[in-house]
Amino acid sequence: MLARQHEHKAPQKRALQWLGKQLFNREDPAAFFDPLLEQLNPMWVQEYTPARVERILQETADTRTLVLKPARHWSGFEAGQHVNICTEIDGVRHQRTFSLSSSPALWHAQGRITLTIKRLPGGRVTNWIHDELETGAVIGLGEAFGDFQLPAQATPLLFLAGGSGITPILSMLETLTAAGASAPAALLYCVRTEKDVIAREKLEAMAARHPNLTLTVIATNATDSPRYLTEADLASVPGLQDREIYMCGPGGLMDLALASLDALGVDAQRVHKTFFAAPGAASLDGTDLGGTVRFAKSELEVSSEGDANLLDMAEAAGLSPSYGCRMGICHQCSCKKTSGTVINRLTGKASGPGEENVQLCISVPQGPVTIEV
Repeated sequence: MLARQHEHKAPQKRALQWLGKQLFNREDPAAFFDPLLEQLNPMWVQEYTPARVERILQETADTRTLVLKPARHWSGFEAGQHVNICTEIDGVRHQRTFSLSSSPALWHAQGRITLTIKRLPGGRVTNWIHDELETGAVIGLGEAFGDFQLPAQATPLLFLAGGSGITPILSMLETLTAAGASAPAALLYCVRTEKDVIAREKLEAMAARHPNLTLTVIATNATDSPRYLTEADLASVPGLQDREIYMCGPGGLMDLALASLDALGVDAQRVHKTFFAAPGAASLDGTDLGGTVRFAKSELEVSSEGDANLLDMAEAAGLSPSYGCRMGICHQCSCKKTSGTVINRLTGKASGPGEENVQLCISVPQGPVTIEV
């Protein structure tokens, strides 16, 4: 069934491309036809995958789960991956990156996925989702990405989550329990108070059904004296050194957990982490930055001084390369550098001088650079 749909879609897309080229001498007819298609049926839009909001569930006072039904040509995902969503707010299009909180099994069985989204103070998109987005609306969905994924072979696991960092781990736990995984798994879940536990009923139900899954909630602000994650919490996990460890949460919790795991002798190669906020940027003081960037496909050259990144430079030149989070997380802006050196804004490290893929949003030129944009 799915194959036939793809076969049907391919000639349709080729026909649109042919028509777009005949009328506008462009290979991307979606830019011209999408506004019309959106008026007829927003689920026909070609530029991105449309996804209809079927239900909205209130998880906690500041967290909602969106149950989405994407168009069937969406490619699916692996547990732990992220996705970019696209929304238009007051006439301005916005993209944001969120982790998928449901298991791939739900997508395969029902064609549905879920995103669990916490309201962020001052957040343009998250506040719009909480205050304005309604059931029946259609939002744009990008393809899933990210290497925060479960190991291929069954192995003992420890999950460490903080706040809404539980979302990719929810997807992983649902995947493991649905598959009847026999290896032991433990979840240490840090929240401010017991009222902030996201998907409590689902977590407790999984732990009740699967004796090899243990659930520990640590409420950090339940009393006047903050109670943070300790080495003792981690050391209490049986066979800690032999577990693969998956972490997602605020930077402070991640730093604390990494220091504690190191002190307990856990091999850093066993620790897998993902961010839901921008990782800190490296200090580039004293580093020679700037240069002439040649955007080869567009036959444009732009010069800069200072720490302007390649994405900002491209946009300043009137180009529109793809991008997602603009924080170095989603890799949606990755492009091929064919020559020259760039500095990674997050690590402060220099690239090699030759051909390689770089992320435009966190790459700062150091001398002349050529990019395939």
